[in-house]
Amino acid sequence: MSISLVSNSYLDENSAKIRVKPVPWEGYQRAGLITSEELTLIKKVERQSKSKVESLLVSDGQTYALLYLRLLKKLQRIDTQSAILVLIADALTDHEERIPWFTSASQTDPELPYGPLLRILDSQDDFVQLKATQILTVLLSSEKSPLQPQQLHPFLNTLALFVVNPSSNKRDIAVQCLEAILPRPECRQAVWANASLVGGLVDTLRHNPTPQMSYQVGFCLWLLTFEQEVAEQIQKYGNAPCVPVMLPYLKCRRFDIIPLLVDVAQGAAKEKVIRVIVATFRNLVSKAPQANLPAMLVAQLLPFAKNLSTRKWTDEDIVEDIQFLRDELSARFESLTTYDEYRSELLSGHLSWTPVHESDLFWKENATKLNDRDYELLKILIRLLNESNDPTVLAVASHDIGQYVKHYERGKKILTDLGGKTRVMELMTHPNSDVRYQALISVQRLVSHPWAAV
Repeated sequence: MSISLVSNSYLDENSAKIRVKPVPWEGYQRAGLITSEELTLIKKVERQSKSKVESLLVSDGQTYALLYLRLLKKLQRIDTQSAILVLIADALTDHEERIPWFTSASQTDPELPYGPLLRILDSQDDFVQLKATQILTVLLSSEKSPLQPQQLHPFLNTLALFVVNPSSNKRDIAVQCLEAILPRPECRQAVWANASLVGGLVDTLRHNPTPQMSYQVGFCLWLLTFEQEVAEQIQKYGNAPCVPVMLPYLKCRRFDIIPLLVDVAQGAAKEKVIRVIVATFRNLVSKAPQANLPAMLVAQLLPFAKNLSTRKWTDEDIVEDIQFLRDELSARFESLTTYDEYRSELLSGHLSWTPVHESDLFWKENATKLNDRDYELLKILIRLLNESNDPTVLAVASHDIGQYVKHYERGKKILTDLGGKTRVMELMTHPNSDVRYQALISVQRLVSHPWAAV
C-alpha cells in the first residue's frame, strides 16, 4: 500500500514545515540519548535534498529504517518525534517495496516497528497522532501474516476516537485508514467487535457529510458486509451478543443501517455514492436475506430500485446490482401476506400509518399472533413504546396495543404483566396530541372490562 492513499492537506502542510526545522541531535548525543553512530547517520539525512536522501536509502535503507524506529522508541520530545515520523513517511512515499525494511525490524527488536508507533498514538500533539496513524496504516495493511490483537486493538481504538472527533482532519484520516485495512478479514472482524468505531461511522452518515465522505463511509460499510456475522446483525443489533429471540429482553445497540443508507442514496448526486450503497445492499441480501429483506421493504427500497433501474449509468456493475436487488425484493414482496408486511414493519422499528394498522379485519384475524414465540411481537411493541422518541412510532404502537386488547381479551393481563399498560398510561401526557389520543383510546380499552375471562 502506498502512503499517499492516506493523505490530508494538514499532514502535507505540517510535514513541509517540519522538514526544514533543526533538531538538536548533537544535544541528544551529549546527553547520552543517542550514540555517536546514530548521530552520524541521522546528520546525513537531516534537511538534505530529496535526491541525496534517496541515494542513501538505496544503498543503506534497512539501516535507516531501523535507525528511525529506534530513535522514535527512545526520544520523547514532540518536535523530534514529528521529525522522525516525517523521515519515515518520506522514505515510504512512492516506494511500497521499502515497507519490509520497517516490518522486518521485529527480527532485531521484538518491540519494533509497532511499539513506538502505537505508544505515540496517545500523544497530545495532533500531528504526531495523525502521522503515526498514517504510517501504521501502511505497515499494518501490508503485513503478510494475520495481524495480532496487540497490534490492531490500540490502533482501532484510536480510530474510534478520531471518527467522532470535532476535527475534520481526524475524521477524514480515520475513514481513509479504515478503507485501507478493511480488505483484511481479521481487520473486518476486529472493527466489527469495536461498537464505538462502527457506531461512529454510522453517525457520520447521519450528519449530512460531503459526497466524498458519504462514499468513503459507504465503502467501509460495504467492506464490512463481506463478513457473514456483520451482514446478519448490522441492521438489527450492532455488536451486543443478541439473537432475534432475545431482542425484546436486551437493549442492544441498533445501527438501523438500511433506512439510513436508503436516505443517503436517495439524496446522493454522485453516482459513486449510489454505487457503493447498492453494492452494500447486495451483500446484505446475498449473505443474510432473512435479516435484511423485511427492513428493505419497509424502507421502500423496492420502488427506489425500480427507479434506479430506469436511469443511465456509466458503471456496468451498478446495473447488475440494481437488477439483482429489484428481482430479490420483488420476489419477496409478491410472497408476503398482510401479516408478513406487518411483522416486517414491526421488526424494522419504523412504524407508520400503513393501512394494516387501521384494518379491523386484520386485527380480528391476527391479534393472537402477537403471542407467538413467547409474545415476541408484543414485546417489540412495548419496547418501541419505551425506547422510541418518534411521535409517529409512539402513536402507531399505542394504537396497535389498543387493537390487540380489543380483539384479545386475555391480552389485558399479559400486557399489564409485561409493563405495557403502565407505559401507555404515561403516554397520555405526551407533548404530541396524536400520541396522547392513541394512548387514551388504548387505556380506555385496557380498563373498560373486568378480567372475567382470565
